[in-house]
Amino acid sequence: MTSLSHPRTAEILLVEDNEDYLYLTQRAFGETGYPANLHHVDNGERCLRFLRRQAPYGDAPVPDIVLLDLDMPVMDGRQVMAEIIADEALKHIAVVVLTSRDEQAEVLRMYQLRCSSYICKPAGFDSYVDMIQKFADYWLSVVMLPGRGAGRG
Repeated sequence: MTSLSHPRTAEILLVEDNEDYLYLTQRAFGETGYPANLHHVDNGERCLRFLRRQAPYGDAPVPDIVLLDLDMPVMDGRQVMAEIIADEALKHIAVVVLTSRDEQAEVLRMYQLRCSSYICKPAGFDSYVDMIQKFADYWLSVVMLPGRGAGRG
């Protein structure tokens, strides 16, 4: 199933340090029916290197969407969001927080940092697949995202 408004393959960067969630996300995207390249890094520092195309990510595509976990080693998701919104070349990228944290203070903090959406990871494979399907239905079918060259000068 492809969208008339988004016929190209979506580039999605998953920033996740938990191998189980990486596996679940890969499997779930495989079941959505949407064309998507799912890229992965396991901490915030690597995320920023990927987004800025710094070694070893010199050939990395500009992602359409970043799926960002909050609690990671080296640099957490909050620090990543602060860096993204402060960087003119990056702040146009949609960042969807995908985390197990459901505290209202955390939700508010991430929206104050200008995240595009905040999603709590559901428990169980079927619920997770359903959530990714809904994510894909919205972000890959309904939403208009900036072109790949946006933000690059």
